[in-house]
Amino acid sequence: MFAYYLDLALRSLKRSPGLTALMVLAIGFGVAASMTSWSVFRAVSGDPIPWKSAQLFVPQIDNWGPSNNPLSQGEPPNAMDYADATALMRDHRAKLQSAMYQISPSVVPAEATKHPINVSGHAVYGEFFPMLDVPFQYGSGWGASDDTNRAQVVVISSKLNQKLFGGANSVGKSVNIESHDYRVVGVLKDWNPQPRFYDVVNSGGFNSQSDDVFLPFLTAIQANMQNDGNTNCNAVPKESGFVGLQHSECVWIAYMAELDDASAVSTYRNYLQGYAREQQQNGRFGWAPNNRLRNLPAWLDNQHVVPSDTKVSLLVALGLLLVCLVNTIGLLLAKFLRRSAEIGVRRALGAPRMAIYAQFLTEAGIVGVAGGVLGLLLTCAGVASVGWVMPKDIAALARLDVSLLLLTLLVAVVATMLAGLYPTYRASRVQPAWQLKSN
Repeated sequence: MFAYYLDLALRSLKRSPGLTALMVLAIGFGVAASMTSWSVFRAVSGDPIPWKSAQLFVPQIDNWGPSNNPLSQGEPPNAMDYADATALMRDHRAKLQSAMYQISPSVVPAEATKHPINVSGHAVYGEFFPMLDVPFQYGSGWGASDDTNRAQVVVISSKLNQKLFGGANSVGKSVNIESHDYRVVGVLKDWNPQPRFYDVVNSGGFNSQSDDVFLPFLTAIQANMQNDGNTNCNAVPKESGFVGLQHSECVWIAYMAELDDASAVSTYRNYLQGYAREQQQNGRFGWAPNNRLRNLPAWLDNQHVVPSDTKVSLLVALGLLLVCLVNTIGLLLAKFLRRSAEIGVRRALGAPRMAIYAQFLTEAGIVGVAGGVLGLLLTCAGVASVGWVMPKDIAALARLDVSLLLLTLLVAVVATMLAGLYPTYRASRVQPAWQLKSN
């Protein structure tokens, strides 16, 4: 029977090619707009480390006070100053934890004929790598003793390893960074999570360029390696330069801790309260403790990592799809009711209402498949041109994959079938007696 309904549907669509083309275009454009916007929204709103995000927490300590941060609406700064970050690292109340700040050093290749390479990276503690499950191609991160002893070690990206060593295992070799030799202890695999969840403060969430070097935090401080990220101050530092930044209340250091369960979270939250209360008693803070401890999903939401433009674009695209579907409903209704005489004859010859439903929903399904195929082509073009309306770092995240293509086709077919329900219902309610009398 399906073959019979399919034949009837094709005959009907061929009888009115203009109307058929109009419906296919409406479905194709509506689905393409929504799927293109969805590809961007999916990329920027996904969980960057879903197997562990609930155990990763970002602590915040209010070292400015409410009077010095009137626009915060009671929120503490979103980064830490040097004193608080190093104190939390020293007390080490989490399973794994790391303070980090952004650096942008120059790497000098061993070959004299090659120019220095400007790279981006982070100064971190050794626990950064196991805490974030950072994948390694060669070697591994460094140990706690290397942090304490300010060891001259470095972890480099696979991209930098390709430039310096041709992609070979470079563990144990030296890299000249800012005129100092650092021993390579690890080479990362291709790793550039989006959003860059471990340092949202400095990256804004998204950065198409991956970090090329990771140095021990205290080693970078000792080498006077300047902060290349955001620095926010509530007052001008009393001392100048990088040392003055370390002695100030300016916030410029990101921080993350791993807490495995609710008990660990409660214990760490109590520790933060105790630490802030101790600073209050010592006269450094003149206000009550004002701390926050959010897990990674809550932190990304708090920092508005998902750009509002993508949300608005998705809503507008869904609205366009809805308008296209409403138009398709009207076109299908007009097309089906125009065949009332045919329906009346079929019903008079004994065709049940379910047969009418099957026939016209098959016709709607064919329109949906055709619209889906057109939508696939338009979605490919839309994803390729996202950079015209979105920032480049965000547009680069939108990609075509099998799941998006299948979803595009599925949305087109399902949406058209749903749009065909009301016209089909109206067609099935045609009274055979009225049609026979009038004809």
